[in-house]
Amino acid sequence: MTKRHVSLPPLAEEGLRAFISDVDERLSGEEDTCDVVEDVLIDLHGDRAAYERWQAGDSVSPAERVRLQGYDPCNATLESEYYAEKDEERFTRSKHLQWLWRQFDATPMADNVEFALRFRQMIAEHLFESVGENCRFFKGISFTYGHNISVGDNVVIHDDVHLDDRGKLTVGDRVSISDDAHVYSHDHDVNDQTAIENYHTIIEDDVRVTYDSMVRAGVRLGENSVLAAKSIAARDVPAHHIAAGTPAESVKVKPGWESVAEPIEGANVDRRDERELDYAVPDDVETFDEFGRDRTPPDA
Repeated sequence: MTKRHVSLPPLAEEGLRAFISDVDERLSGEEDTCDVVEDVLIDLHGDRAAYERWQAGDSVSPAERVRLQGYDPCNATLESEYYAEKDEERFTRSKHLQWLWRQFDATPMADNVEFALRFRQMIAEHLFESVGENCRFFKGISFTYGHNISVGDNVVIHDDVHLDDRGKLTVGDRVSISDDAHVYSHDHDVNDQTAIENYHTIIEDDVRVTYDSMVRAGVRLGENSVLAAKSIAARDVPAHHIAAGTPAESVKVKPGWESVAEPIEGANVDRRDERELDYAVPDDVETFDEFGRDRTPPDA
């Protein structure tokens, strides 16, 4: 094994357990999620005294007011909030939890690995569709919503990974996703970039998605496969294959797995259409085109 166990000093461990347990209980109870998130962030950022002064009606500068208001997720907007087809009911809660995750990552405590991994695991248990045991979520991970993500046991997701769940994302057991990787579940029409297709993207058990690689929406990475660094998976990768390049193609089978793996030739098939998800924009949603373009293909 390449890792060793690390433990905090007893008093630090005691404080960690008490804090995470308290936040977990509050998120599991009847208390409004928005209020819980605001309260936790005020203390994590060390702003309780300033917040109490502001609540008491004392004078604060415009900058202080904006900062203090920003702990309340109801005073924030996220990019995914603008997506017309989102599930409003589910997003209301997931937005608040995503704000807690993101703003926690802006604190010095986010660099305390033993504390931060366990705190993010707890948030994930409230935020994701499902999450297994013993996962390790490192700093700077971003999501679209969070509530369309399912993660198995013993998954490791490293720094600055983007997990797009505008569609649906399923990650199996013992998956490793390296720094700066991007996994997508939505795509844009090549002519009308305001037209969106949502997909179910699947990363099966024991897959390695390596540094700065990308998985396109609707792709399935078969069990025990590897997507090489800086590669783009635009088509399925069969089980036990190593795929590399842009677009990624199977270059070899993992040693020792040849007898149970598909042949390399013709292995990477585009089955994204099978995983496209239907969705509808509610009739009462007022939409807008942020680009304001009016281009029509002359040969259409």
